[in-house]
Amino acid sequence: MKSKQELRSAYRQLRKSLQPTVVEAKSRSIHDQFLNWLKDKSHLQHFHLFFPIDRFNEVNTFYIKDSLDKLDKTLYTSQVNRGDTELDTLKLPKDAAFFSDEWGIPVPQESILVSPNKIEVVFVPLLAYDHSGNRVGFGKGFYDSYLGKLKPEVIKIGLSFYPPEETIQPEAHDVPLDYCITPEKVFTF
Repeated sequence: MKSKQELRSAYRQLRKSLQPTVVEAKSRSIHDQFLNWLKDKSHLQHFHLFFPIDRFNEVNTFYIKDSLDKLDKTLYTSQVNRGDTELDTLKLPKDAAFFSDEWGIPVPQESILVSPNKIEVVFVPLLAYDHSGNRVGFGKGFYDSYLGKLKPEVIKIGLSFYPPEETIQPEAHDVPLDYCITPEKVFTF
């Protein structure tokens, strides 16, 4: 079994090798898989999104954002708070405009700092995941801490260009995913 650090390094390299056109095509396929997953879940109204850091070739979640906007869902994102220790929850206005912060993270120009207590679905950034929903993130622990503060019934969805690893050894603070959406299918854990 590979360590989290080995997986982190391997998947960063895999992503780095992707051409922008491939990232966009796979992101659109992930978007389509998500919309198919969402079809019989119209009761879900409050969605938390992460937005892609281009230099890391992350899944382009703006496709998902645009579709959720059209479905009149309430959207949220997060931003590292001033103490650089936790994520704050931001409610997005419809048709929010974005700019890149100093780390290259798309940040809404306008947003409202809110409590995360209404969130029903969280899209979780990751580098790798396994057949049990364990994931490897970027190693800062922001999302595990954030997920630990949400209601237990919040649906946690990873997005990945790749299939799952066989096994990832979780740590005590890790919060597993409920689903992971790839360009080919939706994995349920």
